[in-house]
Amino acid sequence: MRSHTALQFKVFYLWDFGVSKRRDPQFGTSFEWDVDLLSGYESEMVPNLAKRPGAEHFFGFKNPGLIGRLDEWRPDALLLFGYKWASHLRVVRWARARGVPILFRGDSHLLGRGRPRAHVRFALRLLFSRFASFLYTGAANREYFETFGVPEKKLFFAPHSVNAELFNDKDPRHRAASEKLRAQLEIAPAARIVLFAGKFLTAKQPVELLEAFLSADTENTFLVFVGDGPEKGRLQAIAGDRGFPRGTGRVRFLPFANQSEMPSRYMLADLFVLPSRGVYETWGLAVNEAMQMGVPCLVSDRVGCQRDLVTPGETGWVFASGDAGALGRSLSQALTDLRSPARRDEIRRSVEHRIAGYSYPRTTEGLLAALAAIQT
Repeated sequence: MRSHTALQFKVFYLWDFGVSKRRDPQFGTSFEWDVDLLSGYESEMVPNLAKRPGAEHFFGFKNPGLIGRLDEWRPDALLLFGYKWASHLRVVRWARARGVPILFRGDSHLLGRGRPRAHVRFALRLLFSRFASFLYTGAANREYFETFGVPEKKLFFAPHSVNAELFNDKDPRHRAASEKLRAQLEIAPAARIVLFAGKFLTAKQPVELLEAFLSADTENTFLVFVGDGPEKGRLQAIAGDRGFPRGTGRVRFLPFANQSEMPSRYMLADLFVLPSRGVYETWGLAVNEAMQMGVPCLVSDRVGCQRDLVTPGETGWVFASGDAGALGRSLSQALTDLRSPARRDEIRRSVEHRIAGYSYPRTTEGLLAALAAIQT
């Protein structure tokens, strides 16, 4: 970020997950990210004294030293990510008492939720009224803020984006790694690959994807699962019952992959699928990563980024999460479209054009606009 702005800023981290090796209960494995997350800017890891640290519950961030550190650093403005935790609400009180304006960033949406209850609307309207500006990630997130009374003048577009230097489909190292991986999987170069990558959770619907794939016309097409999680055993059992024991045949499994390994996984794919349902997928950064590698996506209409990134028939395909057969029909349509070289090239060009607007510089631009607004 420092390469895009002259701002003096400091990041206060409330937990070292991802930087230090820790167990992720959803992936079912321990890891630390293998890309540098801390160089190029000033940061501080504020001790988290929670008995059970994490974002899953209100007291998952318990950082009693944070207020003292903010008092010492004395920021002119504060960018806050989220509000559902004890430490975050303490920061809101601290900023209000000292007259420090808060810029708020979150990616929540109301897709599939219906109208919030009156007490929720009241509480969030009150909380949001205390923030000077809002950095919204996309259309569904903007509507979320508007539902709770945030006026247009406080809304600034700062899209979710990923590291384009890492997710670069022109990098020969990624292509070489992808070709090696395809050979290890014993998948012919001419075969097509449908990819699912992430946590194997019921909310992400990997089982529904597998069933749809097994029921569709998938001649010379493979389904590759990358990741881990509680649904893995069930996925392997279903694949085994259909004659693909332990991921052989047209269904394959790869283990959890760290960040530096993911570009080669996406490069395998002709189609990336994120079929999440409910309110689980507030955005879906895996879609950004896949599209950054030139891969079109198939997503449900409950994925937060859908309206921004995945336009049906243009940059990908969308299915209605409430329709039991919609995933299978959309998967069949996607595979049919991708059989045509001309159609495939047309879609990939649209993907590259769309994702170009979701970059670190564009996100920084939104932040700077929000800061400029509170200074006038």
